Amino acid sequence: MSPALIAALLLVMVATALLSGIFGMAGGLVLVGVLLTLLPVPDAMLLHGVTQAASNGWRALLWRGHIRLRPILGFVAGCALAMLVWSLWRYVPDKPVALLMLGITPFLVRAFPPRWKPDSERPAQGVAYGGACMSLMLLTGVSGPLMDTFFLGGKLDRREIVATKAACQLFCHAAKLLYIGALVEDAGTLDPLLAVLAVVASMLGTTLARPILERLSDGQYRAWTWRIITVIATYYVAHGTWLLLT
Repeated sequence: MSPALIAALLLVMVATALLSGIFGMAGGLVLVGVLLTLLPVPDAMLLHGVTQAASNGWRALLWRGHIRLRPILGFVAGCALAMLVWSLWRYVPDKPVALLMLGITPFLVRAFPPRWKPDSERPAQGVAYGGACMSLMLLTGVSGPLMDTFFLGGKLDRREIVATKAACQLFCHAAKLLYIGALVEDAGTLDPLLAVLAVVASMLGTTLARPILERLSDGQYRAWTWRIITVIATYYVAHGTWLLLT
C-alpha cells in the first residue's frame, strides 16, 4: 500500500476504535468491511484481528472495574467449543459470502421468538451465543450484531456491557488470529510496521471514546446501538449481494 493509503487506513482505525469505544460495537464491522475491500480475505482477517485485539484489550483495561465475570465464563466456554470444531475444518469464505453472513445475522436474531431472546446473565445462553459468535468470528472476521444482541439482552448497564464484551472479544480475536495464522492454509501475511501502527491507532481511538460514553444515558446507548447495527447490516447485505451477482 502507498503511504497515503496507509495514512487513510490508520484514520479509519482511529475512527472505528472511537465508535467501538463508545458503543462497544460497530467499529469492527466497519473496519472489516474496509479491509475486505482493500485486501485479500486472509490478509484482512489477520490485520483486523490485530487491531481488534488491541482495541478490545485496551478498552477492557480502561473499564476493568465494570467487567462482570458471570457472562464471560459461559461465553468463553462456547467460544472454545466452536474453536475446536472449526479447527477440524479449516475454512475461509469468499468475500461475498463473508459480507452476506455479516449482514444477514442481525435480522435473523431479531426474528427469534421471545423464548430465544438473549440474556447475558444466563450461562447456558452464554455457551450457545459464544459458540455461534466464535463461528461467525472465524468465518467473517467479526461476530458483530450477534454478540451485540446477546449483551444488550441482559440487565447490564452501558459501561458493564462495553467492559464485559471487550473482555470476551479479546479472547475471540486472539483465537481468530490463531485460527487464521496457524491453522488455515494460505493464511496471508501481515506487515509488522502496519500492525504496530494499527495497534497505536486502535488504542488512541479507544481512549478518546471514554468521556463520550460517560455522558450517554443507558437509554441513549441502547437506541443508538440498534440504529447503527441496522445501517451497517443493510450495507453489508447490499454489498455482498452486488459482489455475488457481478
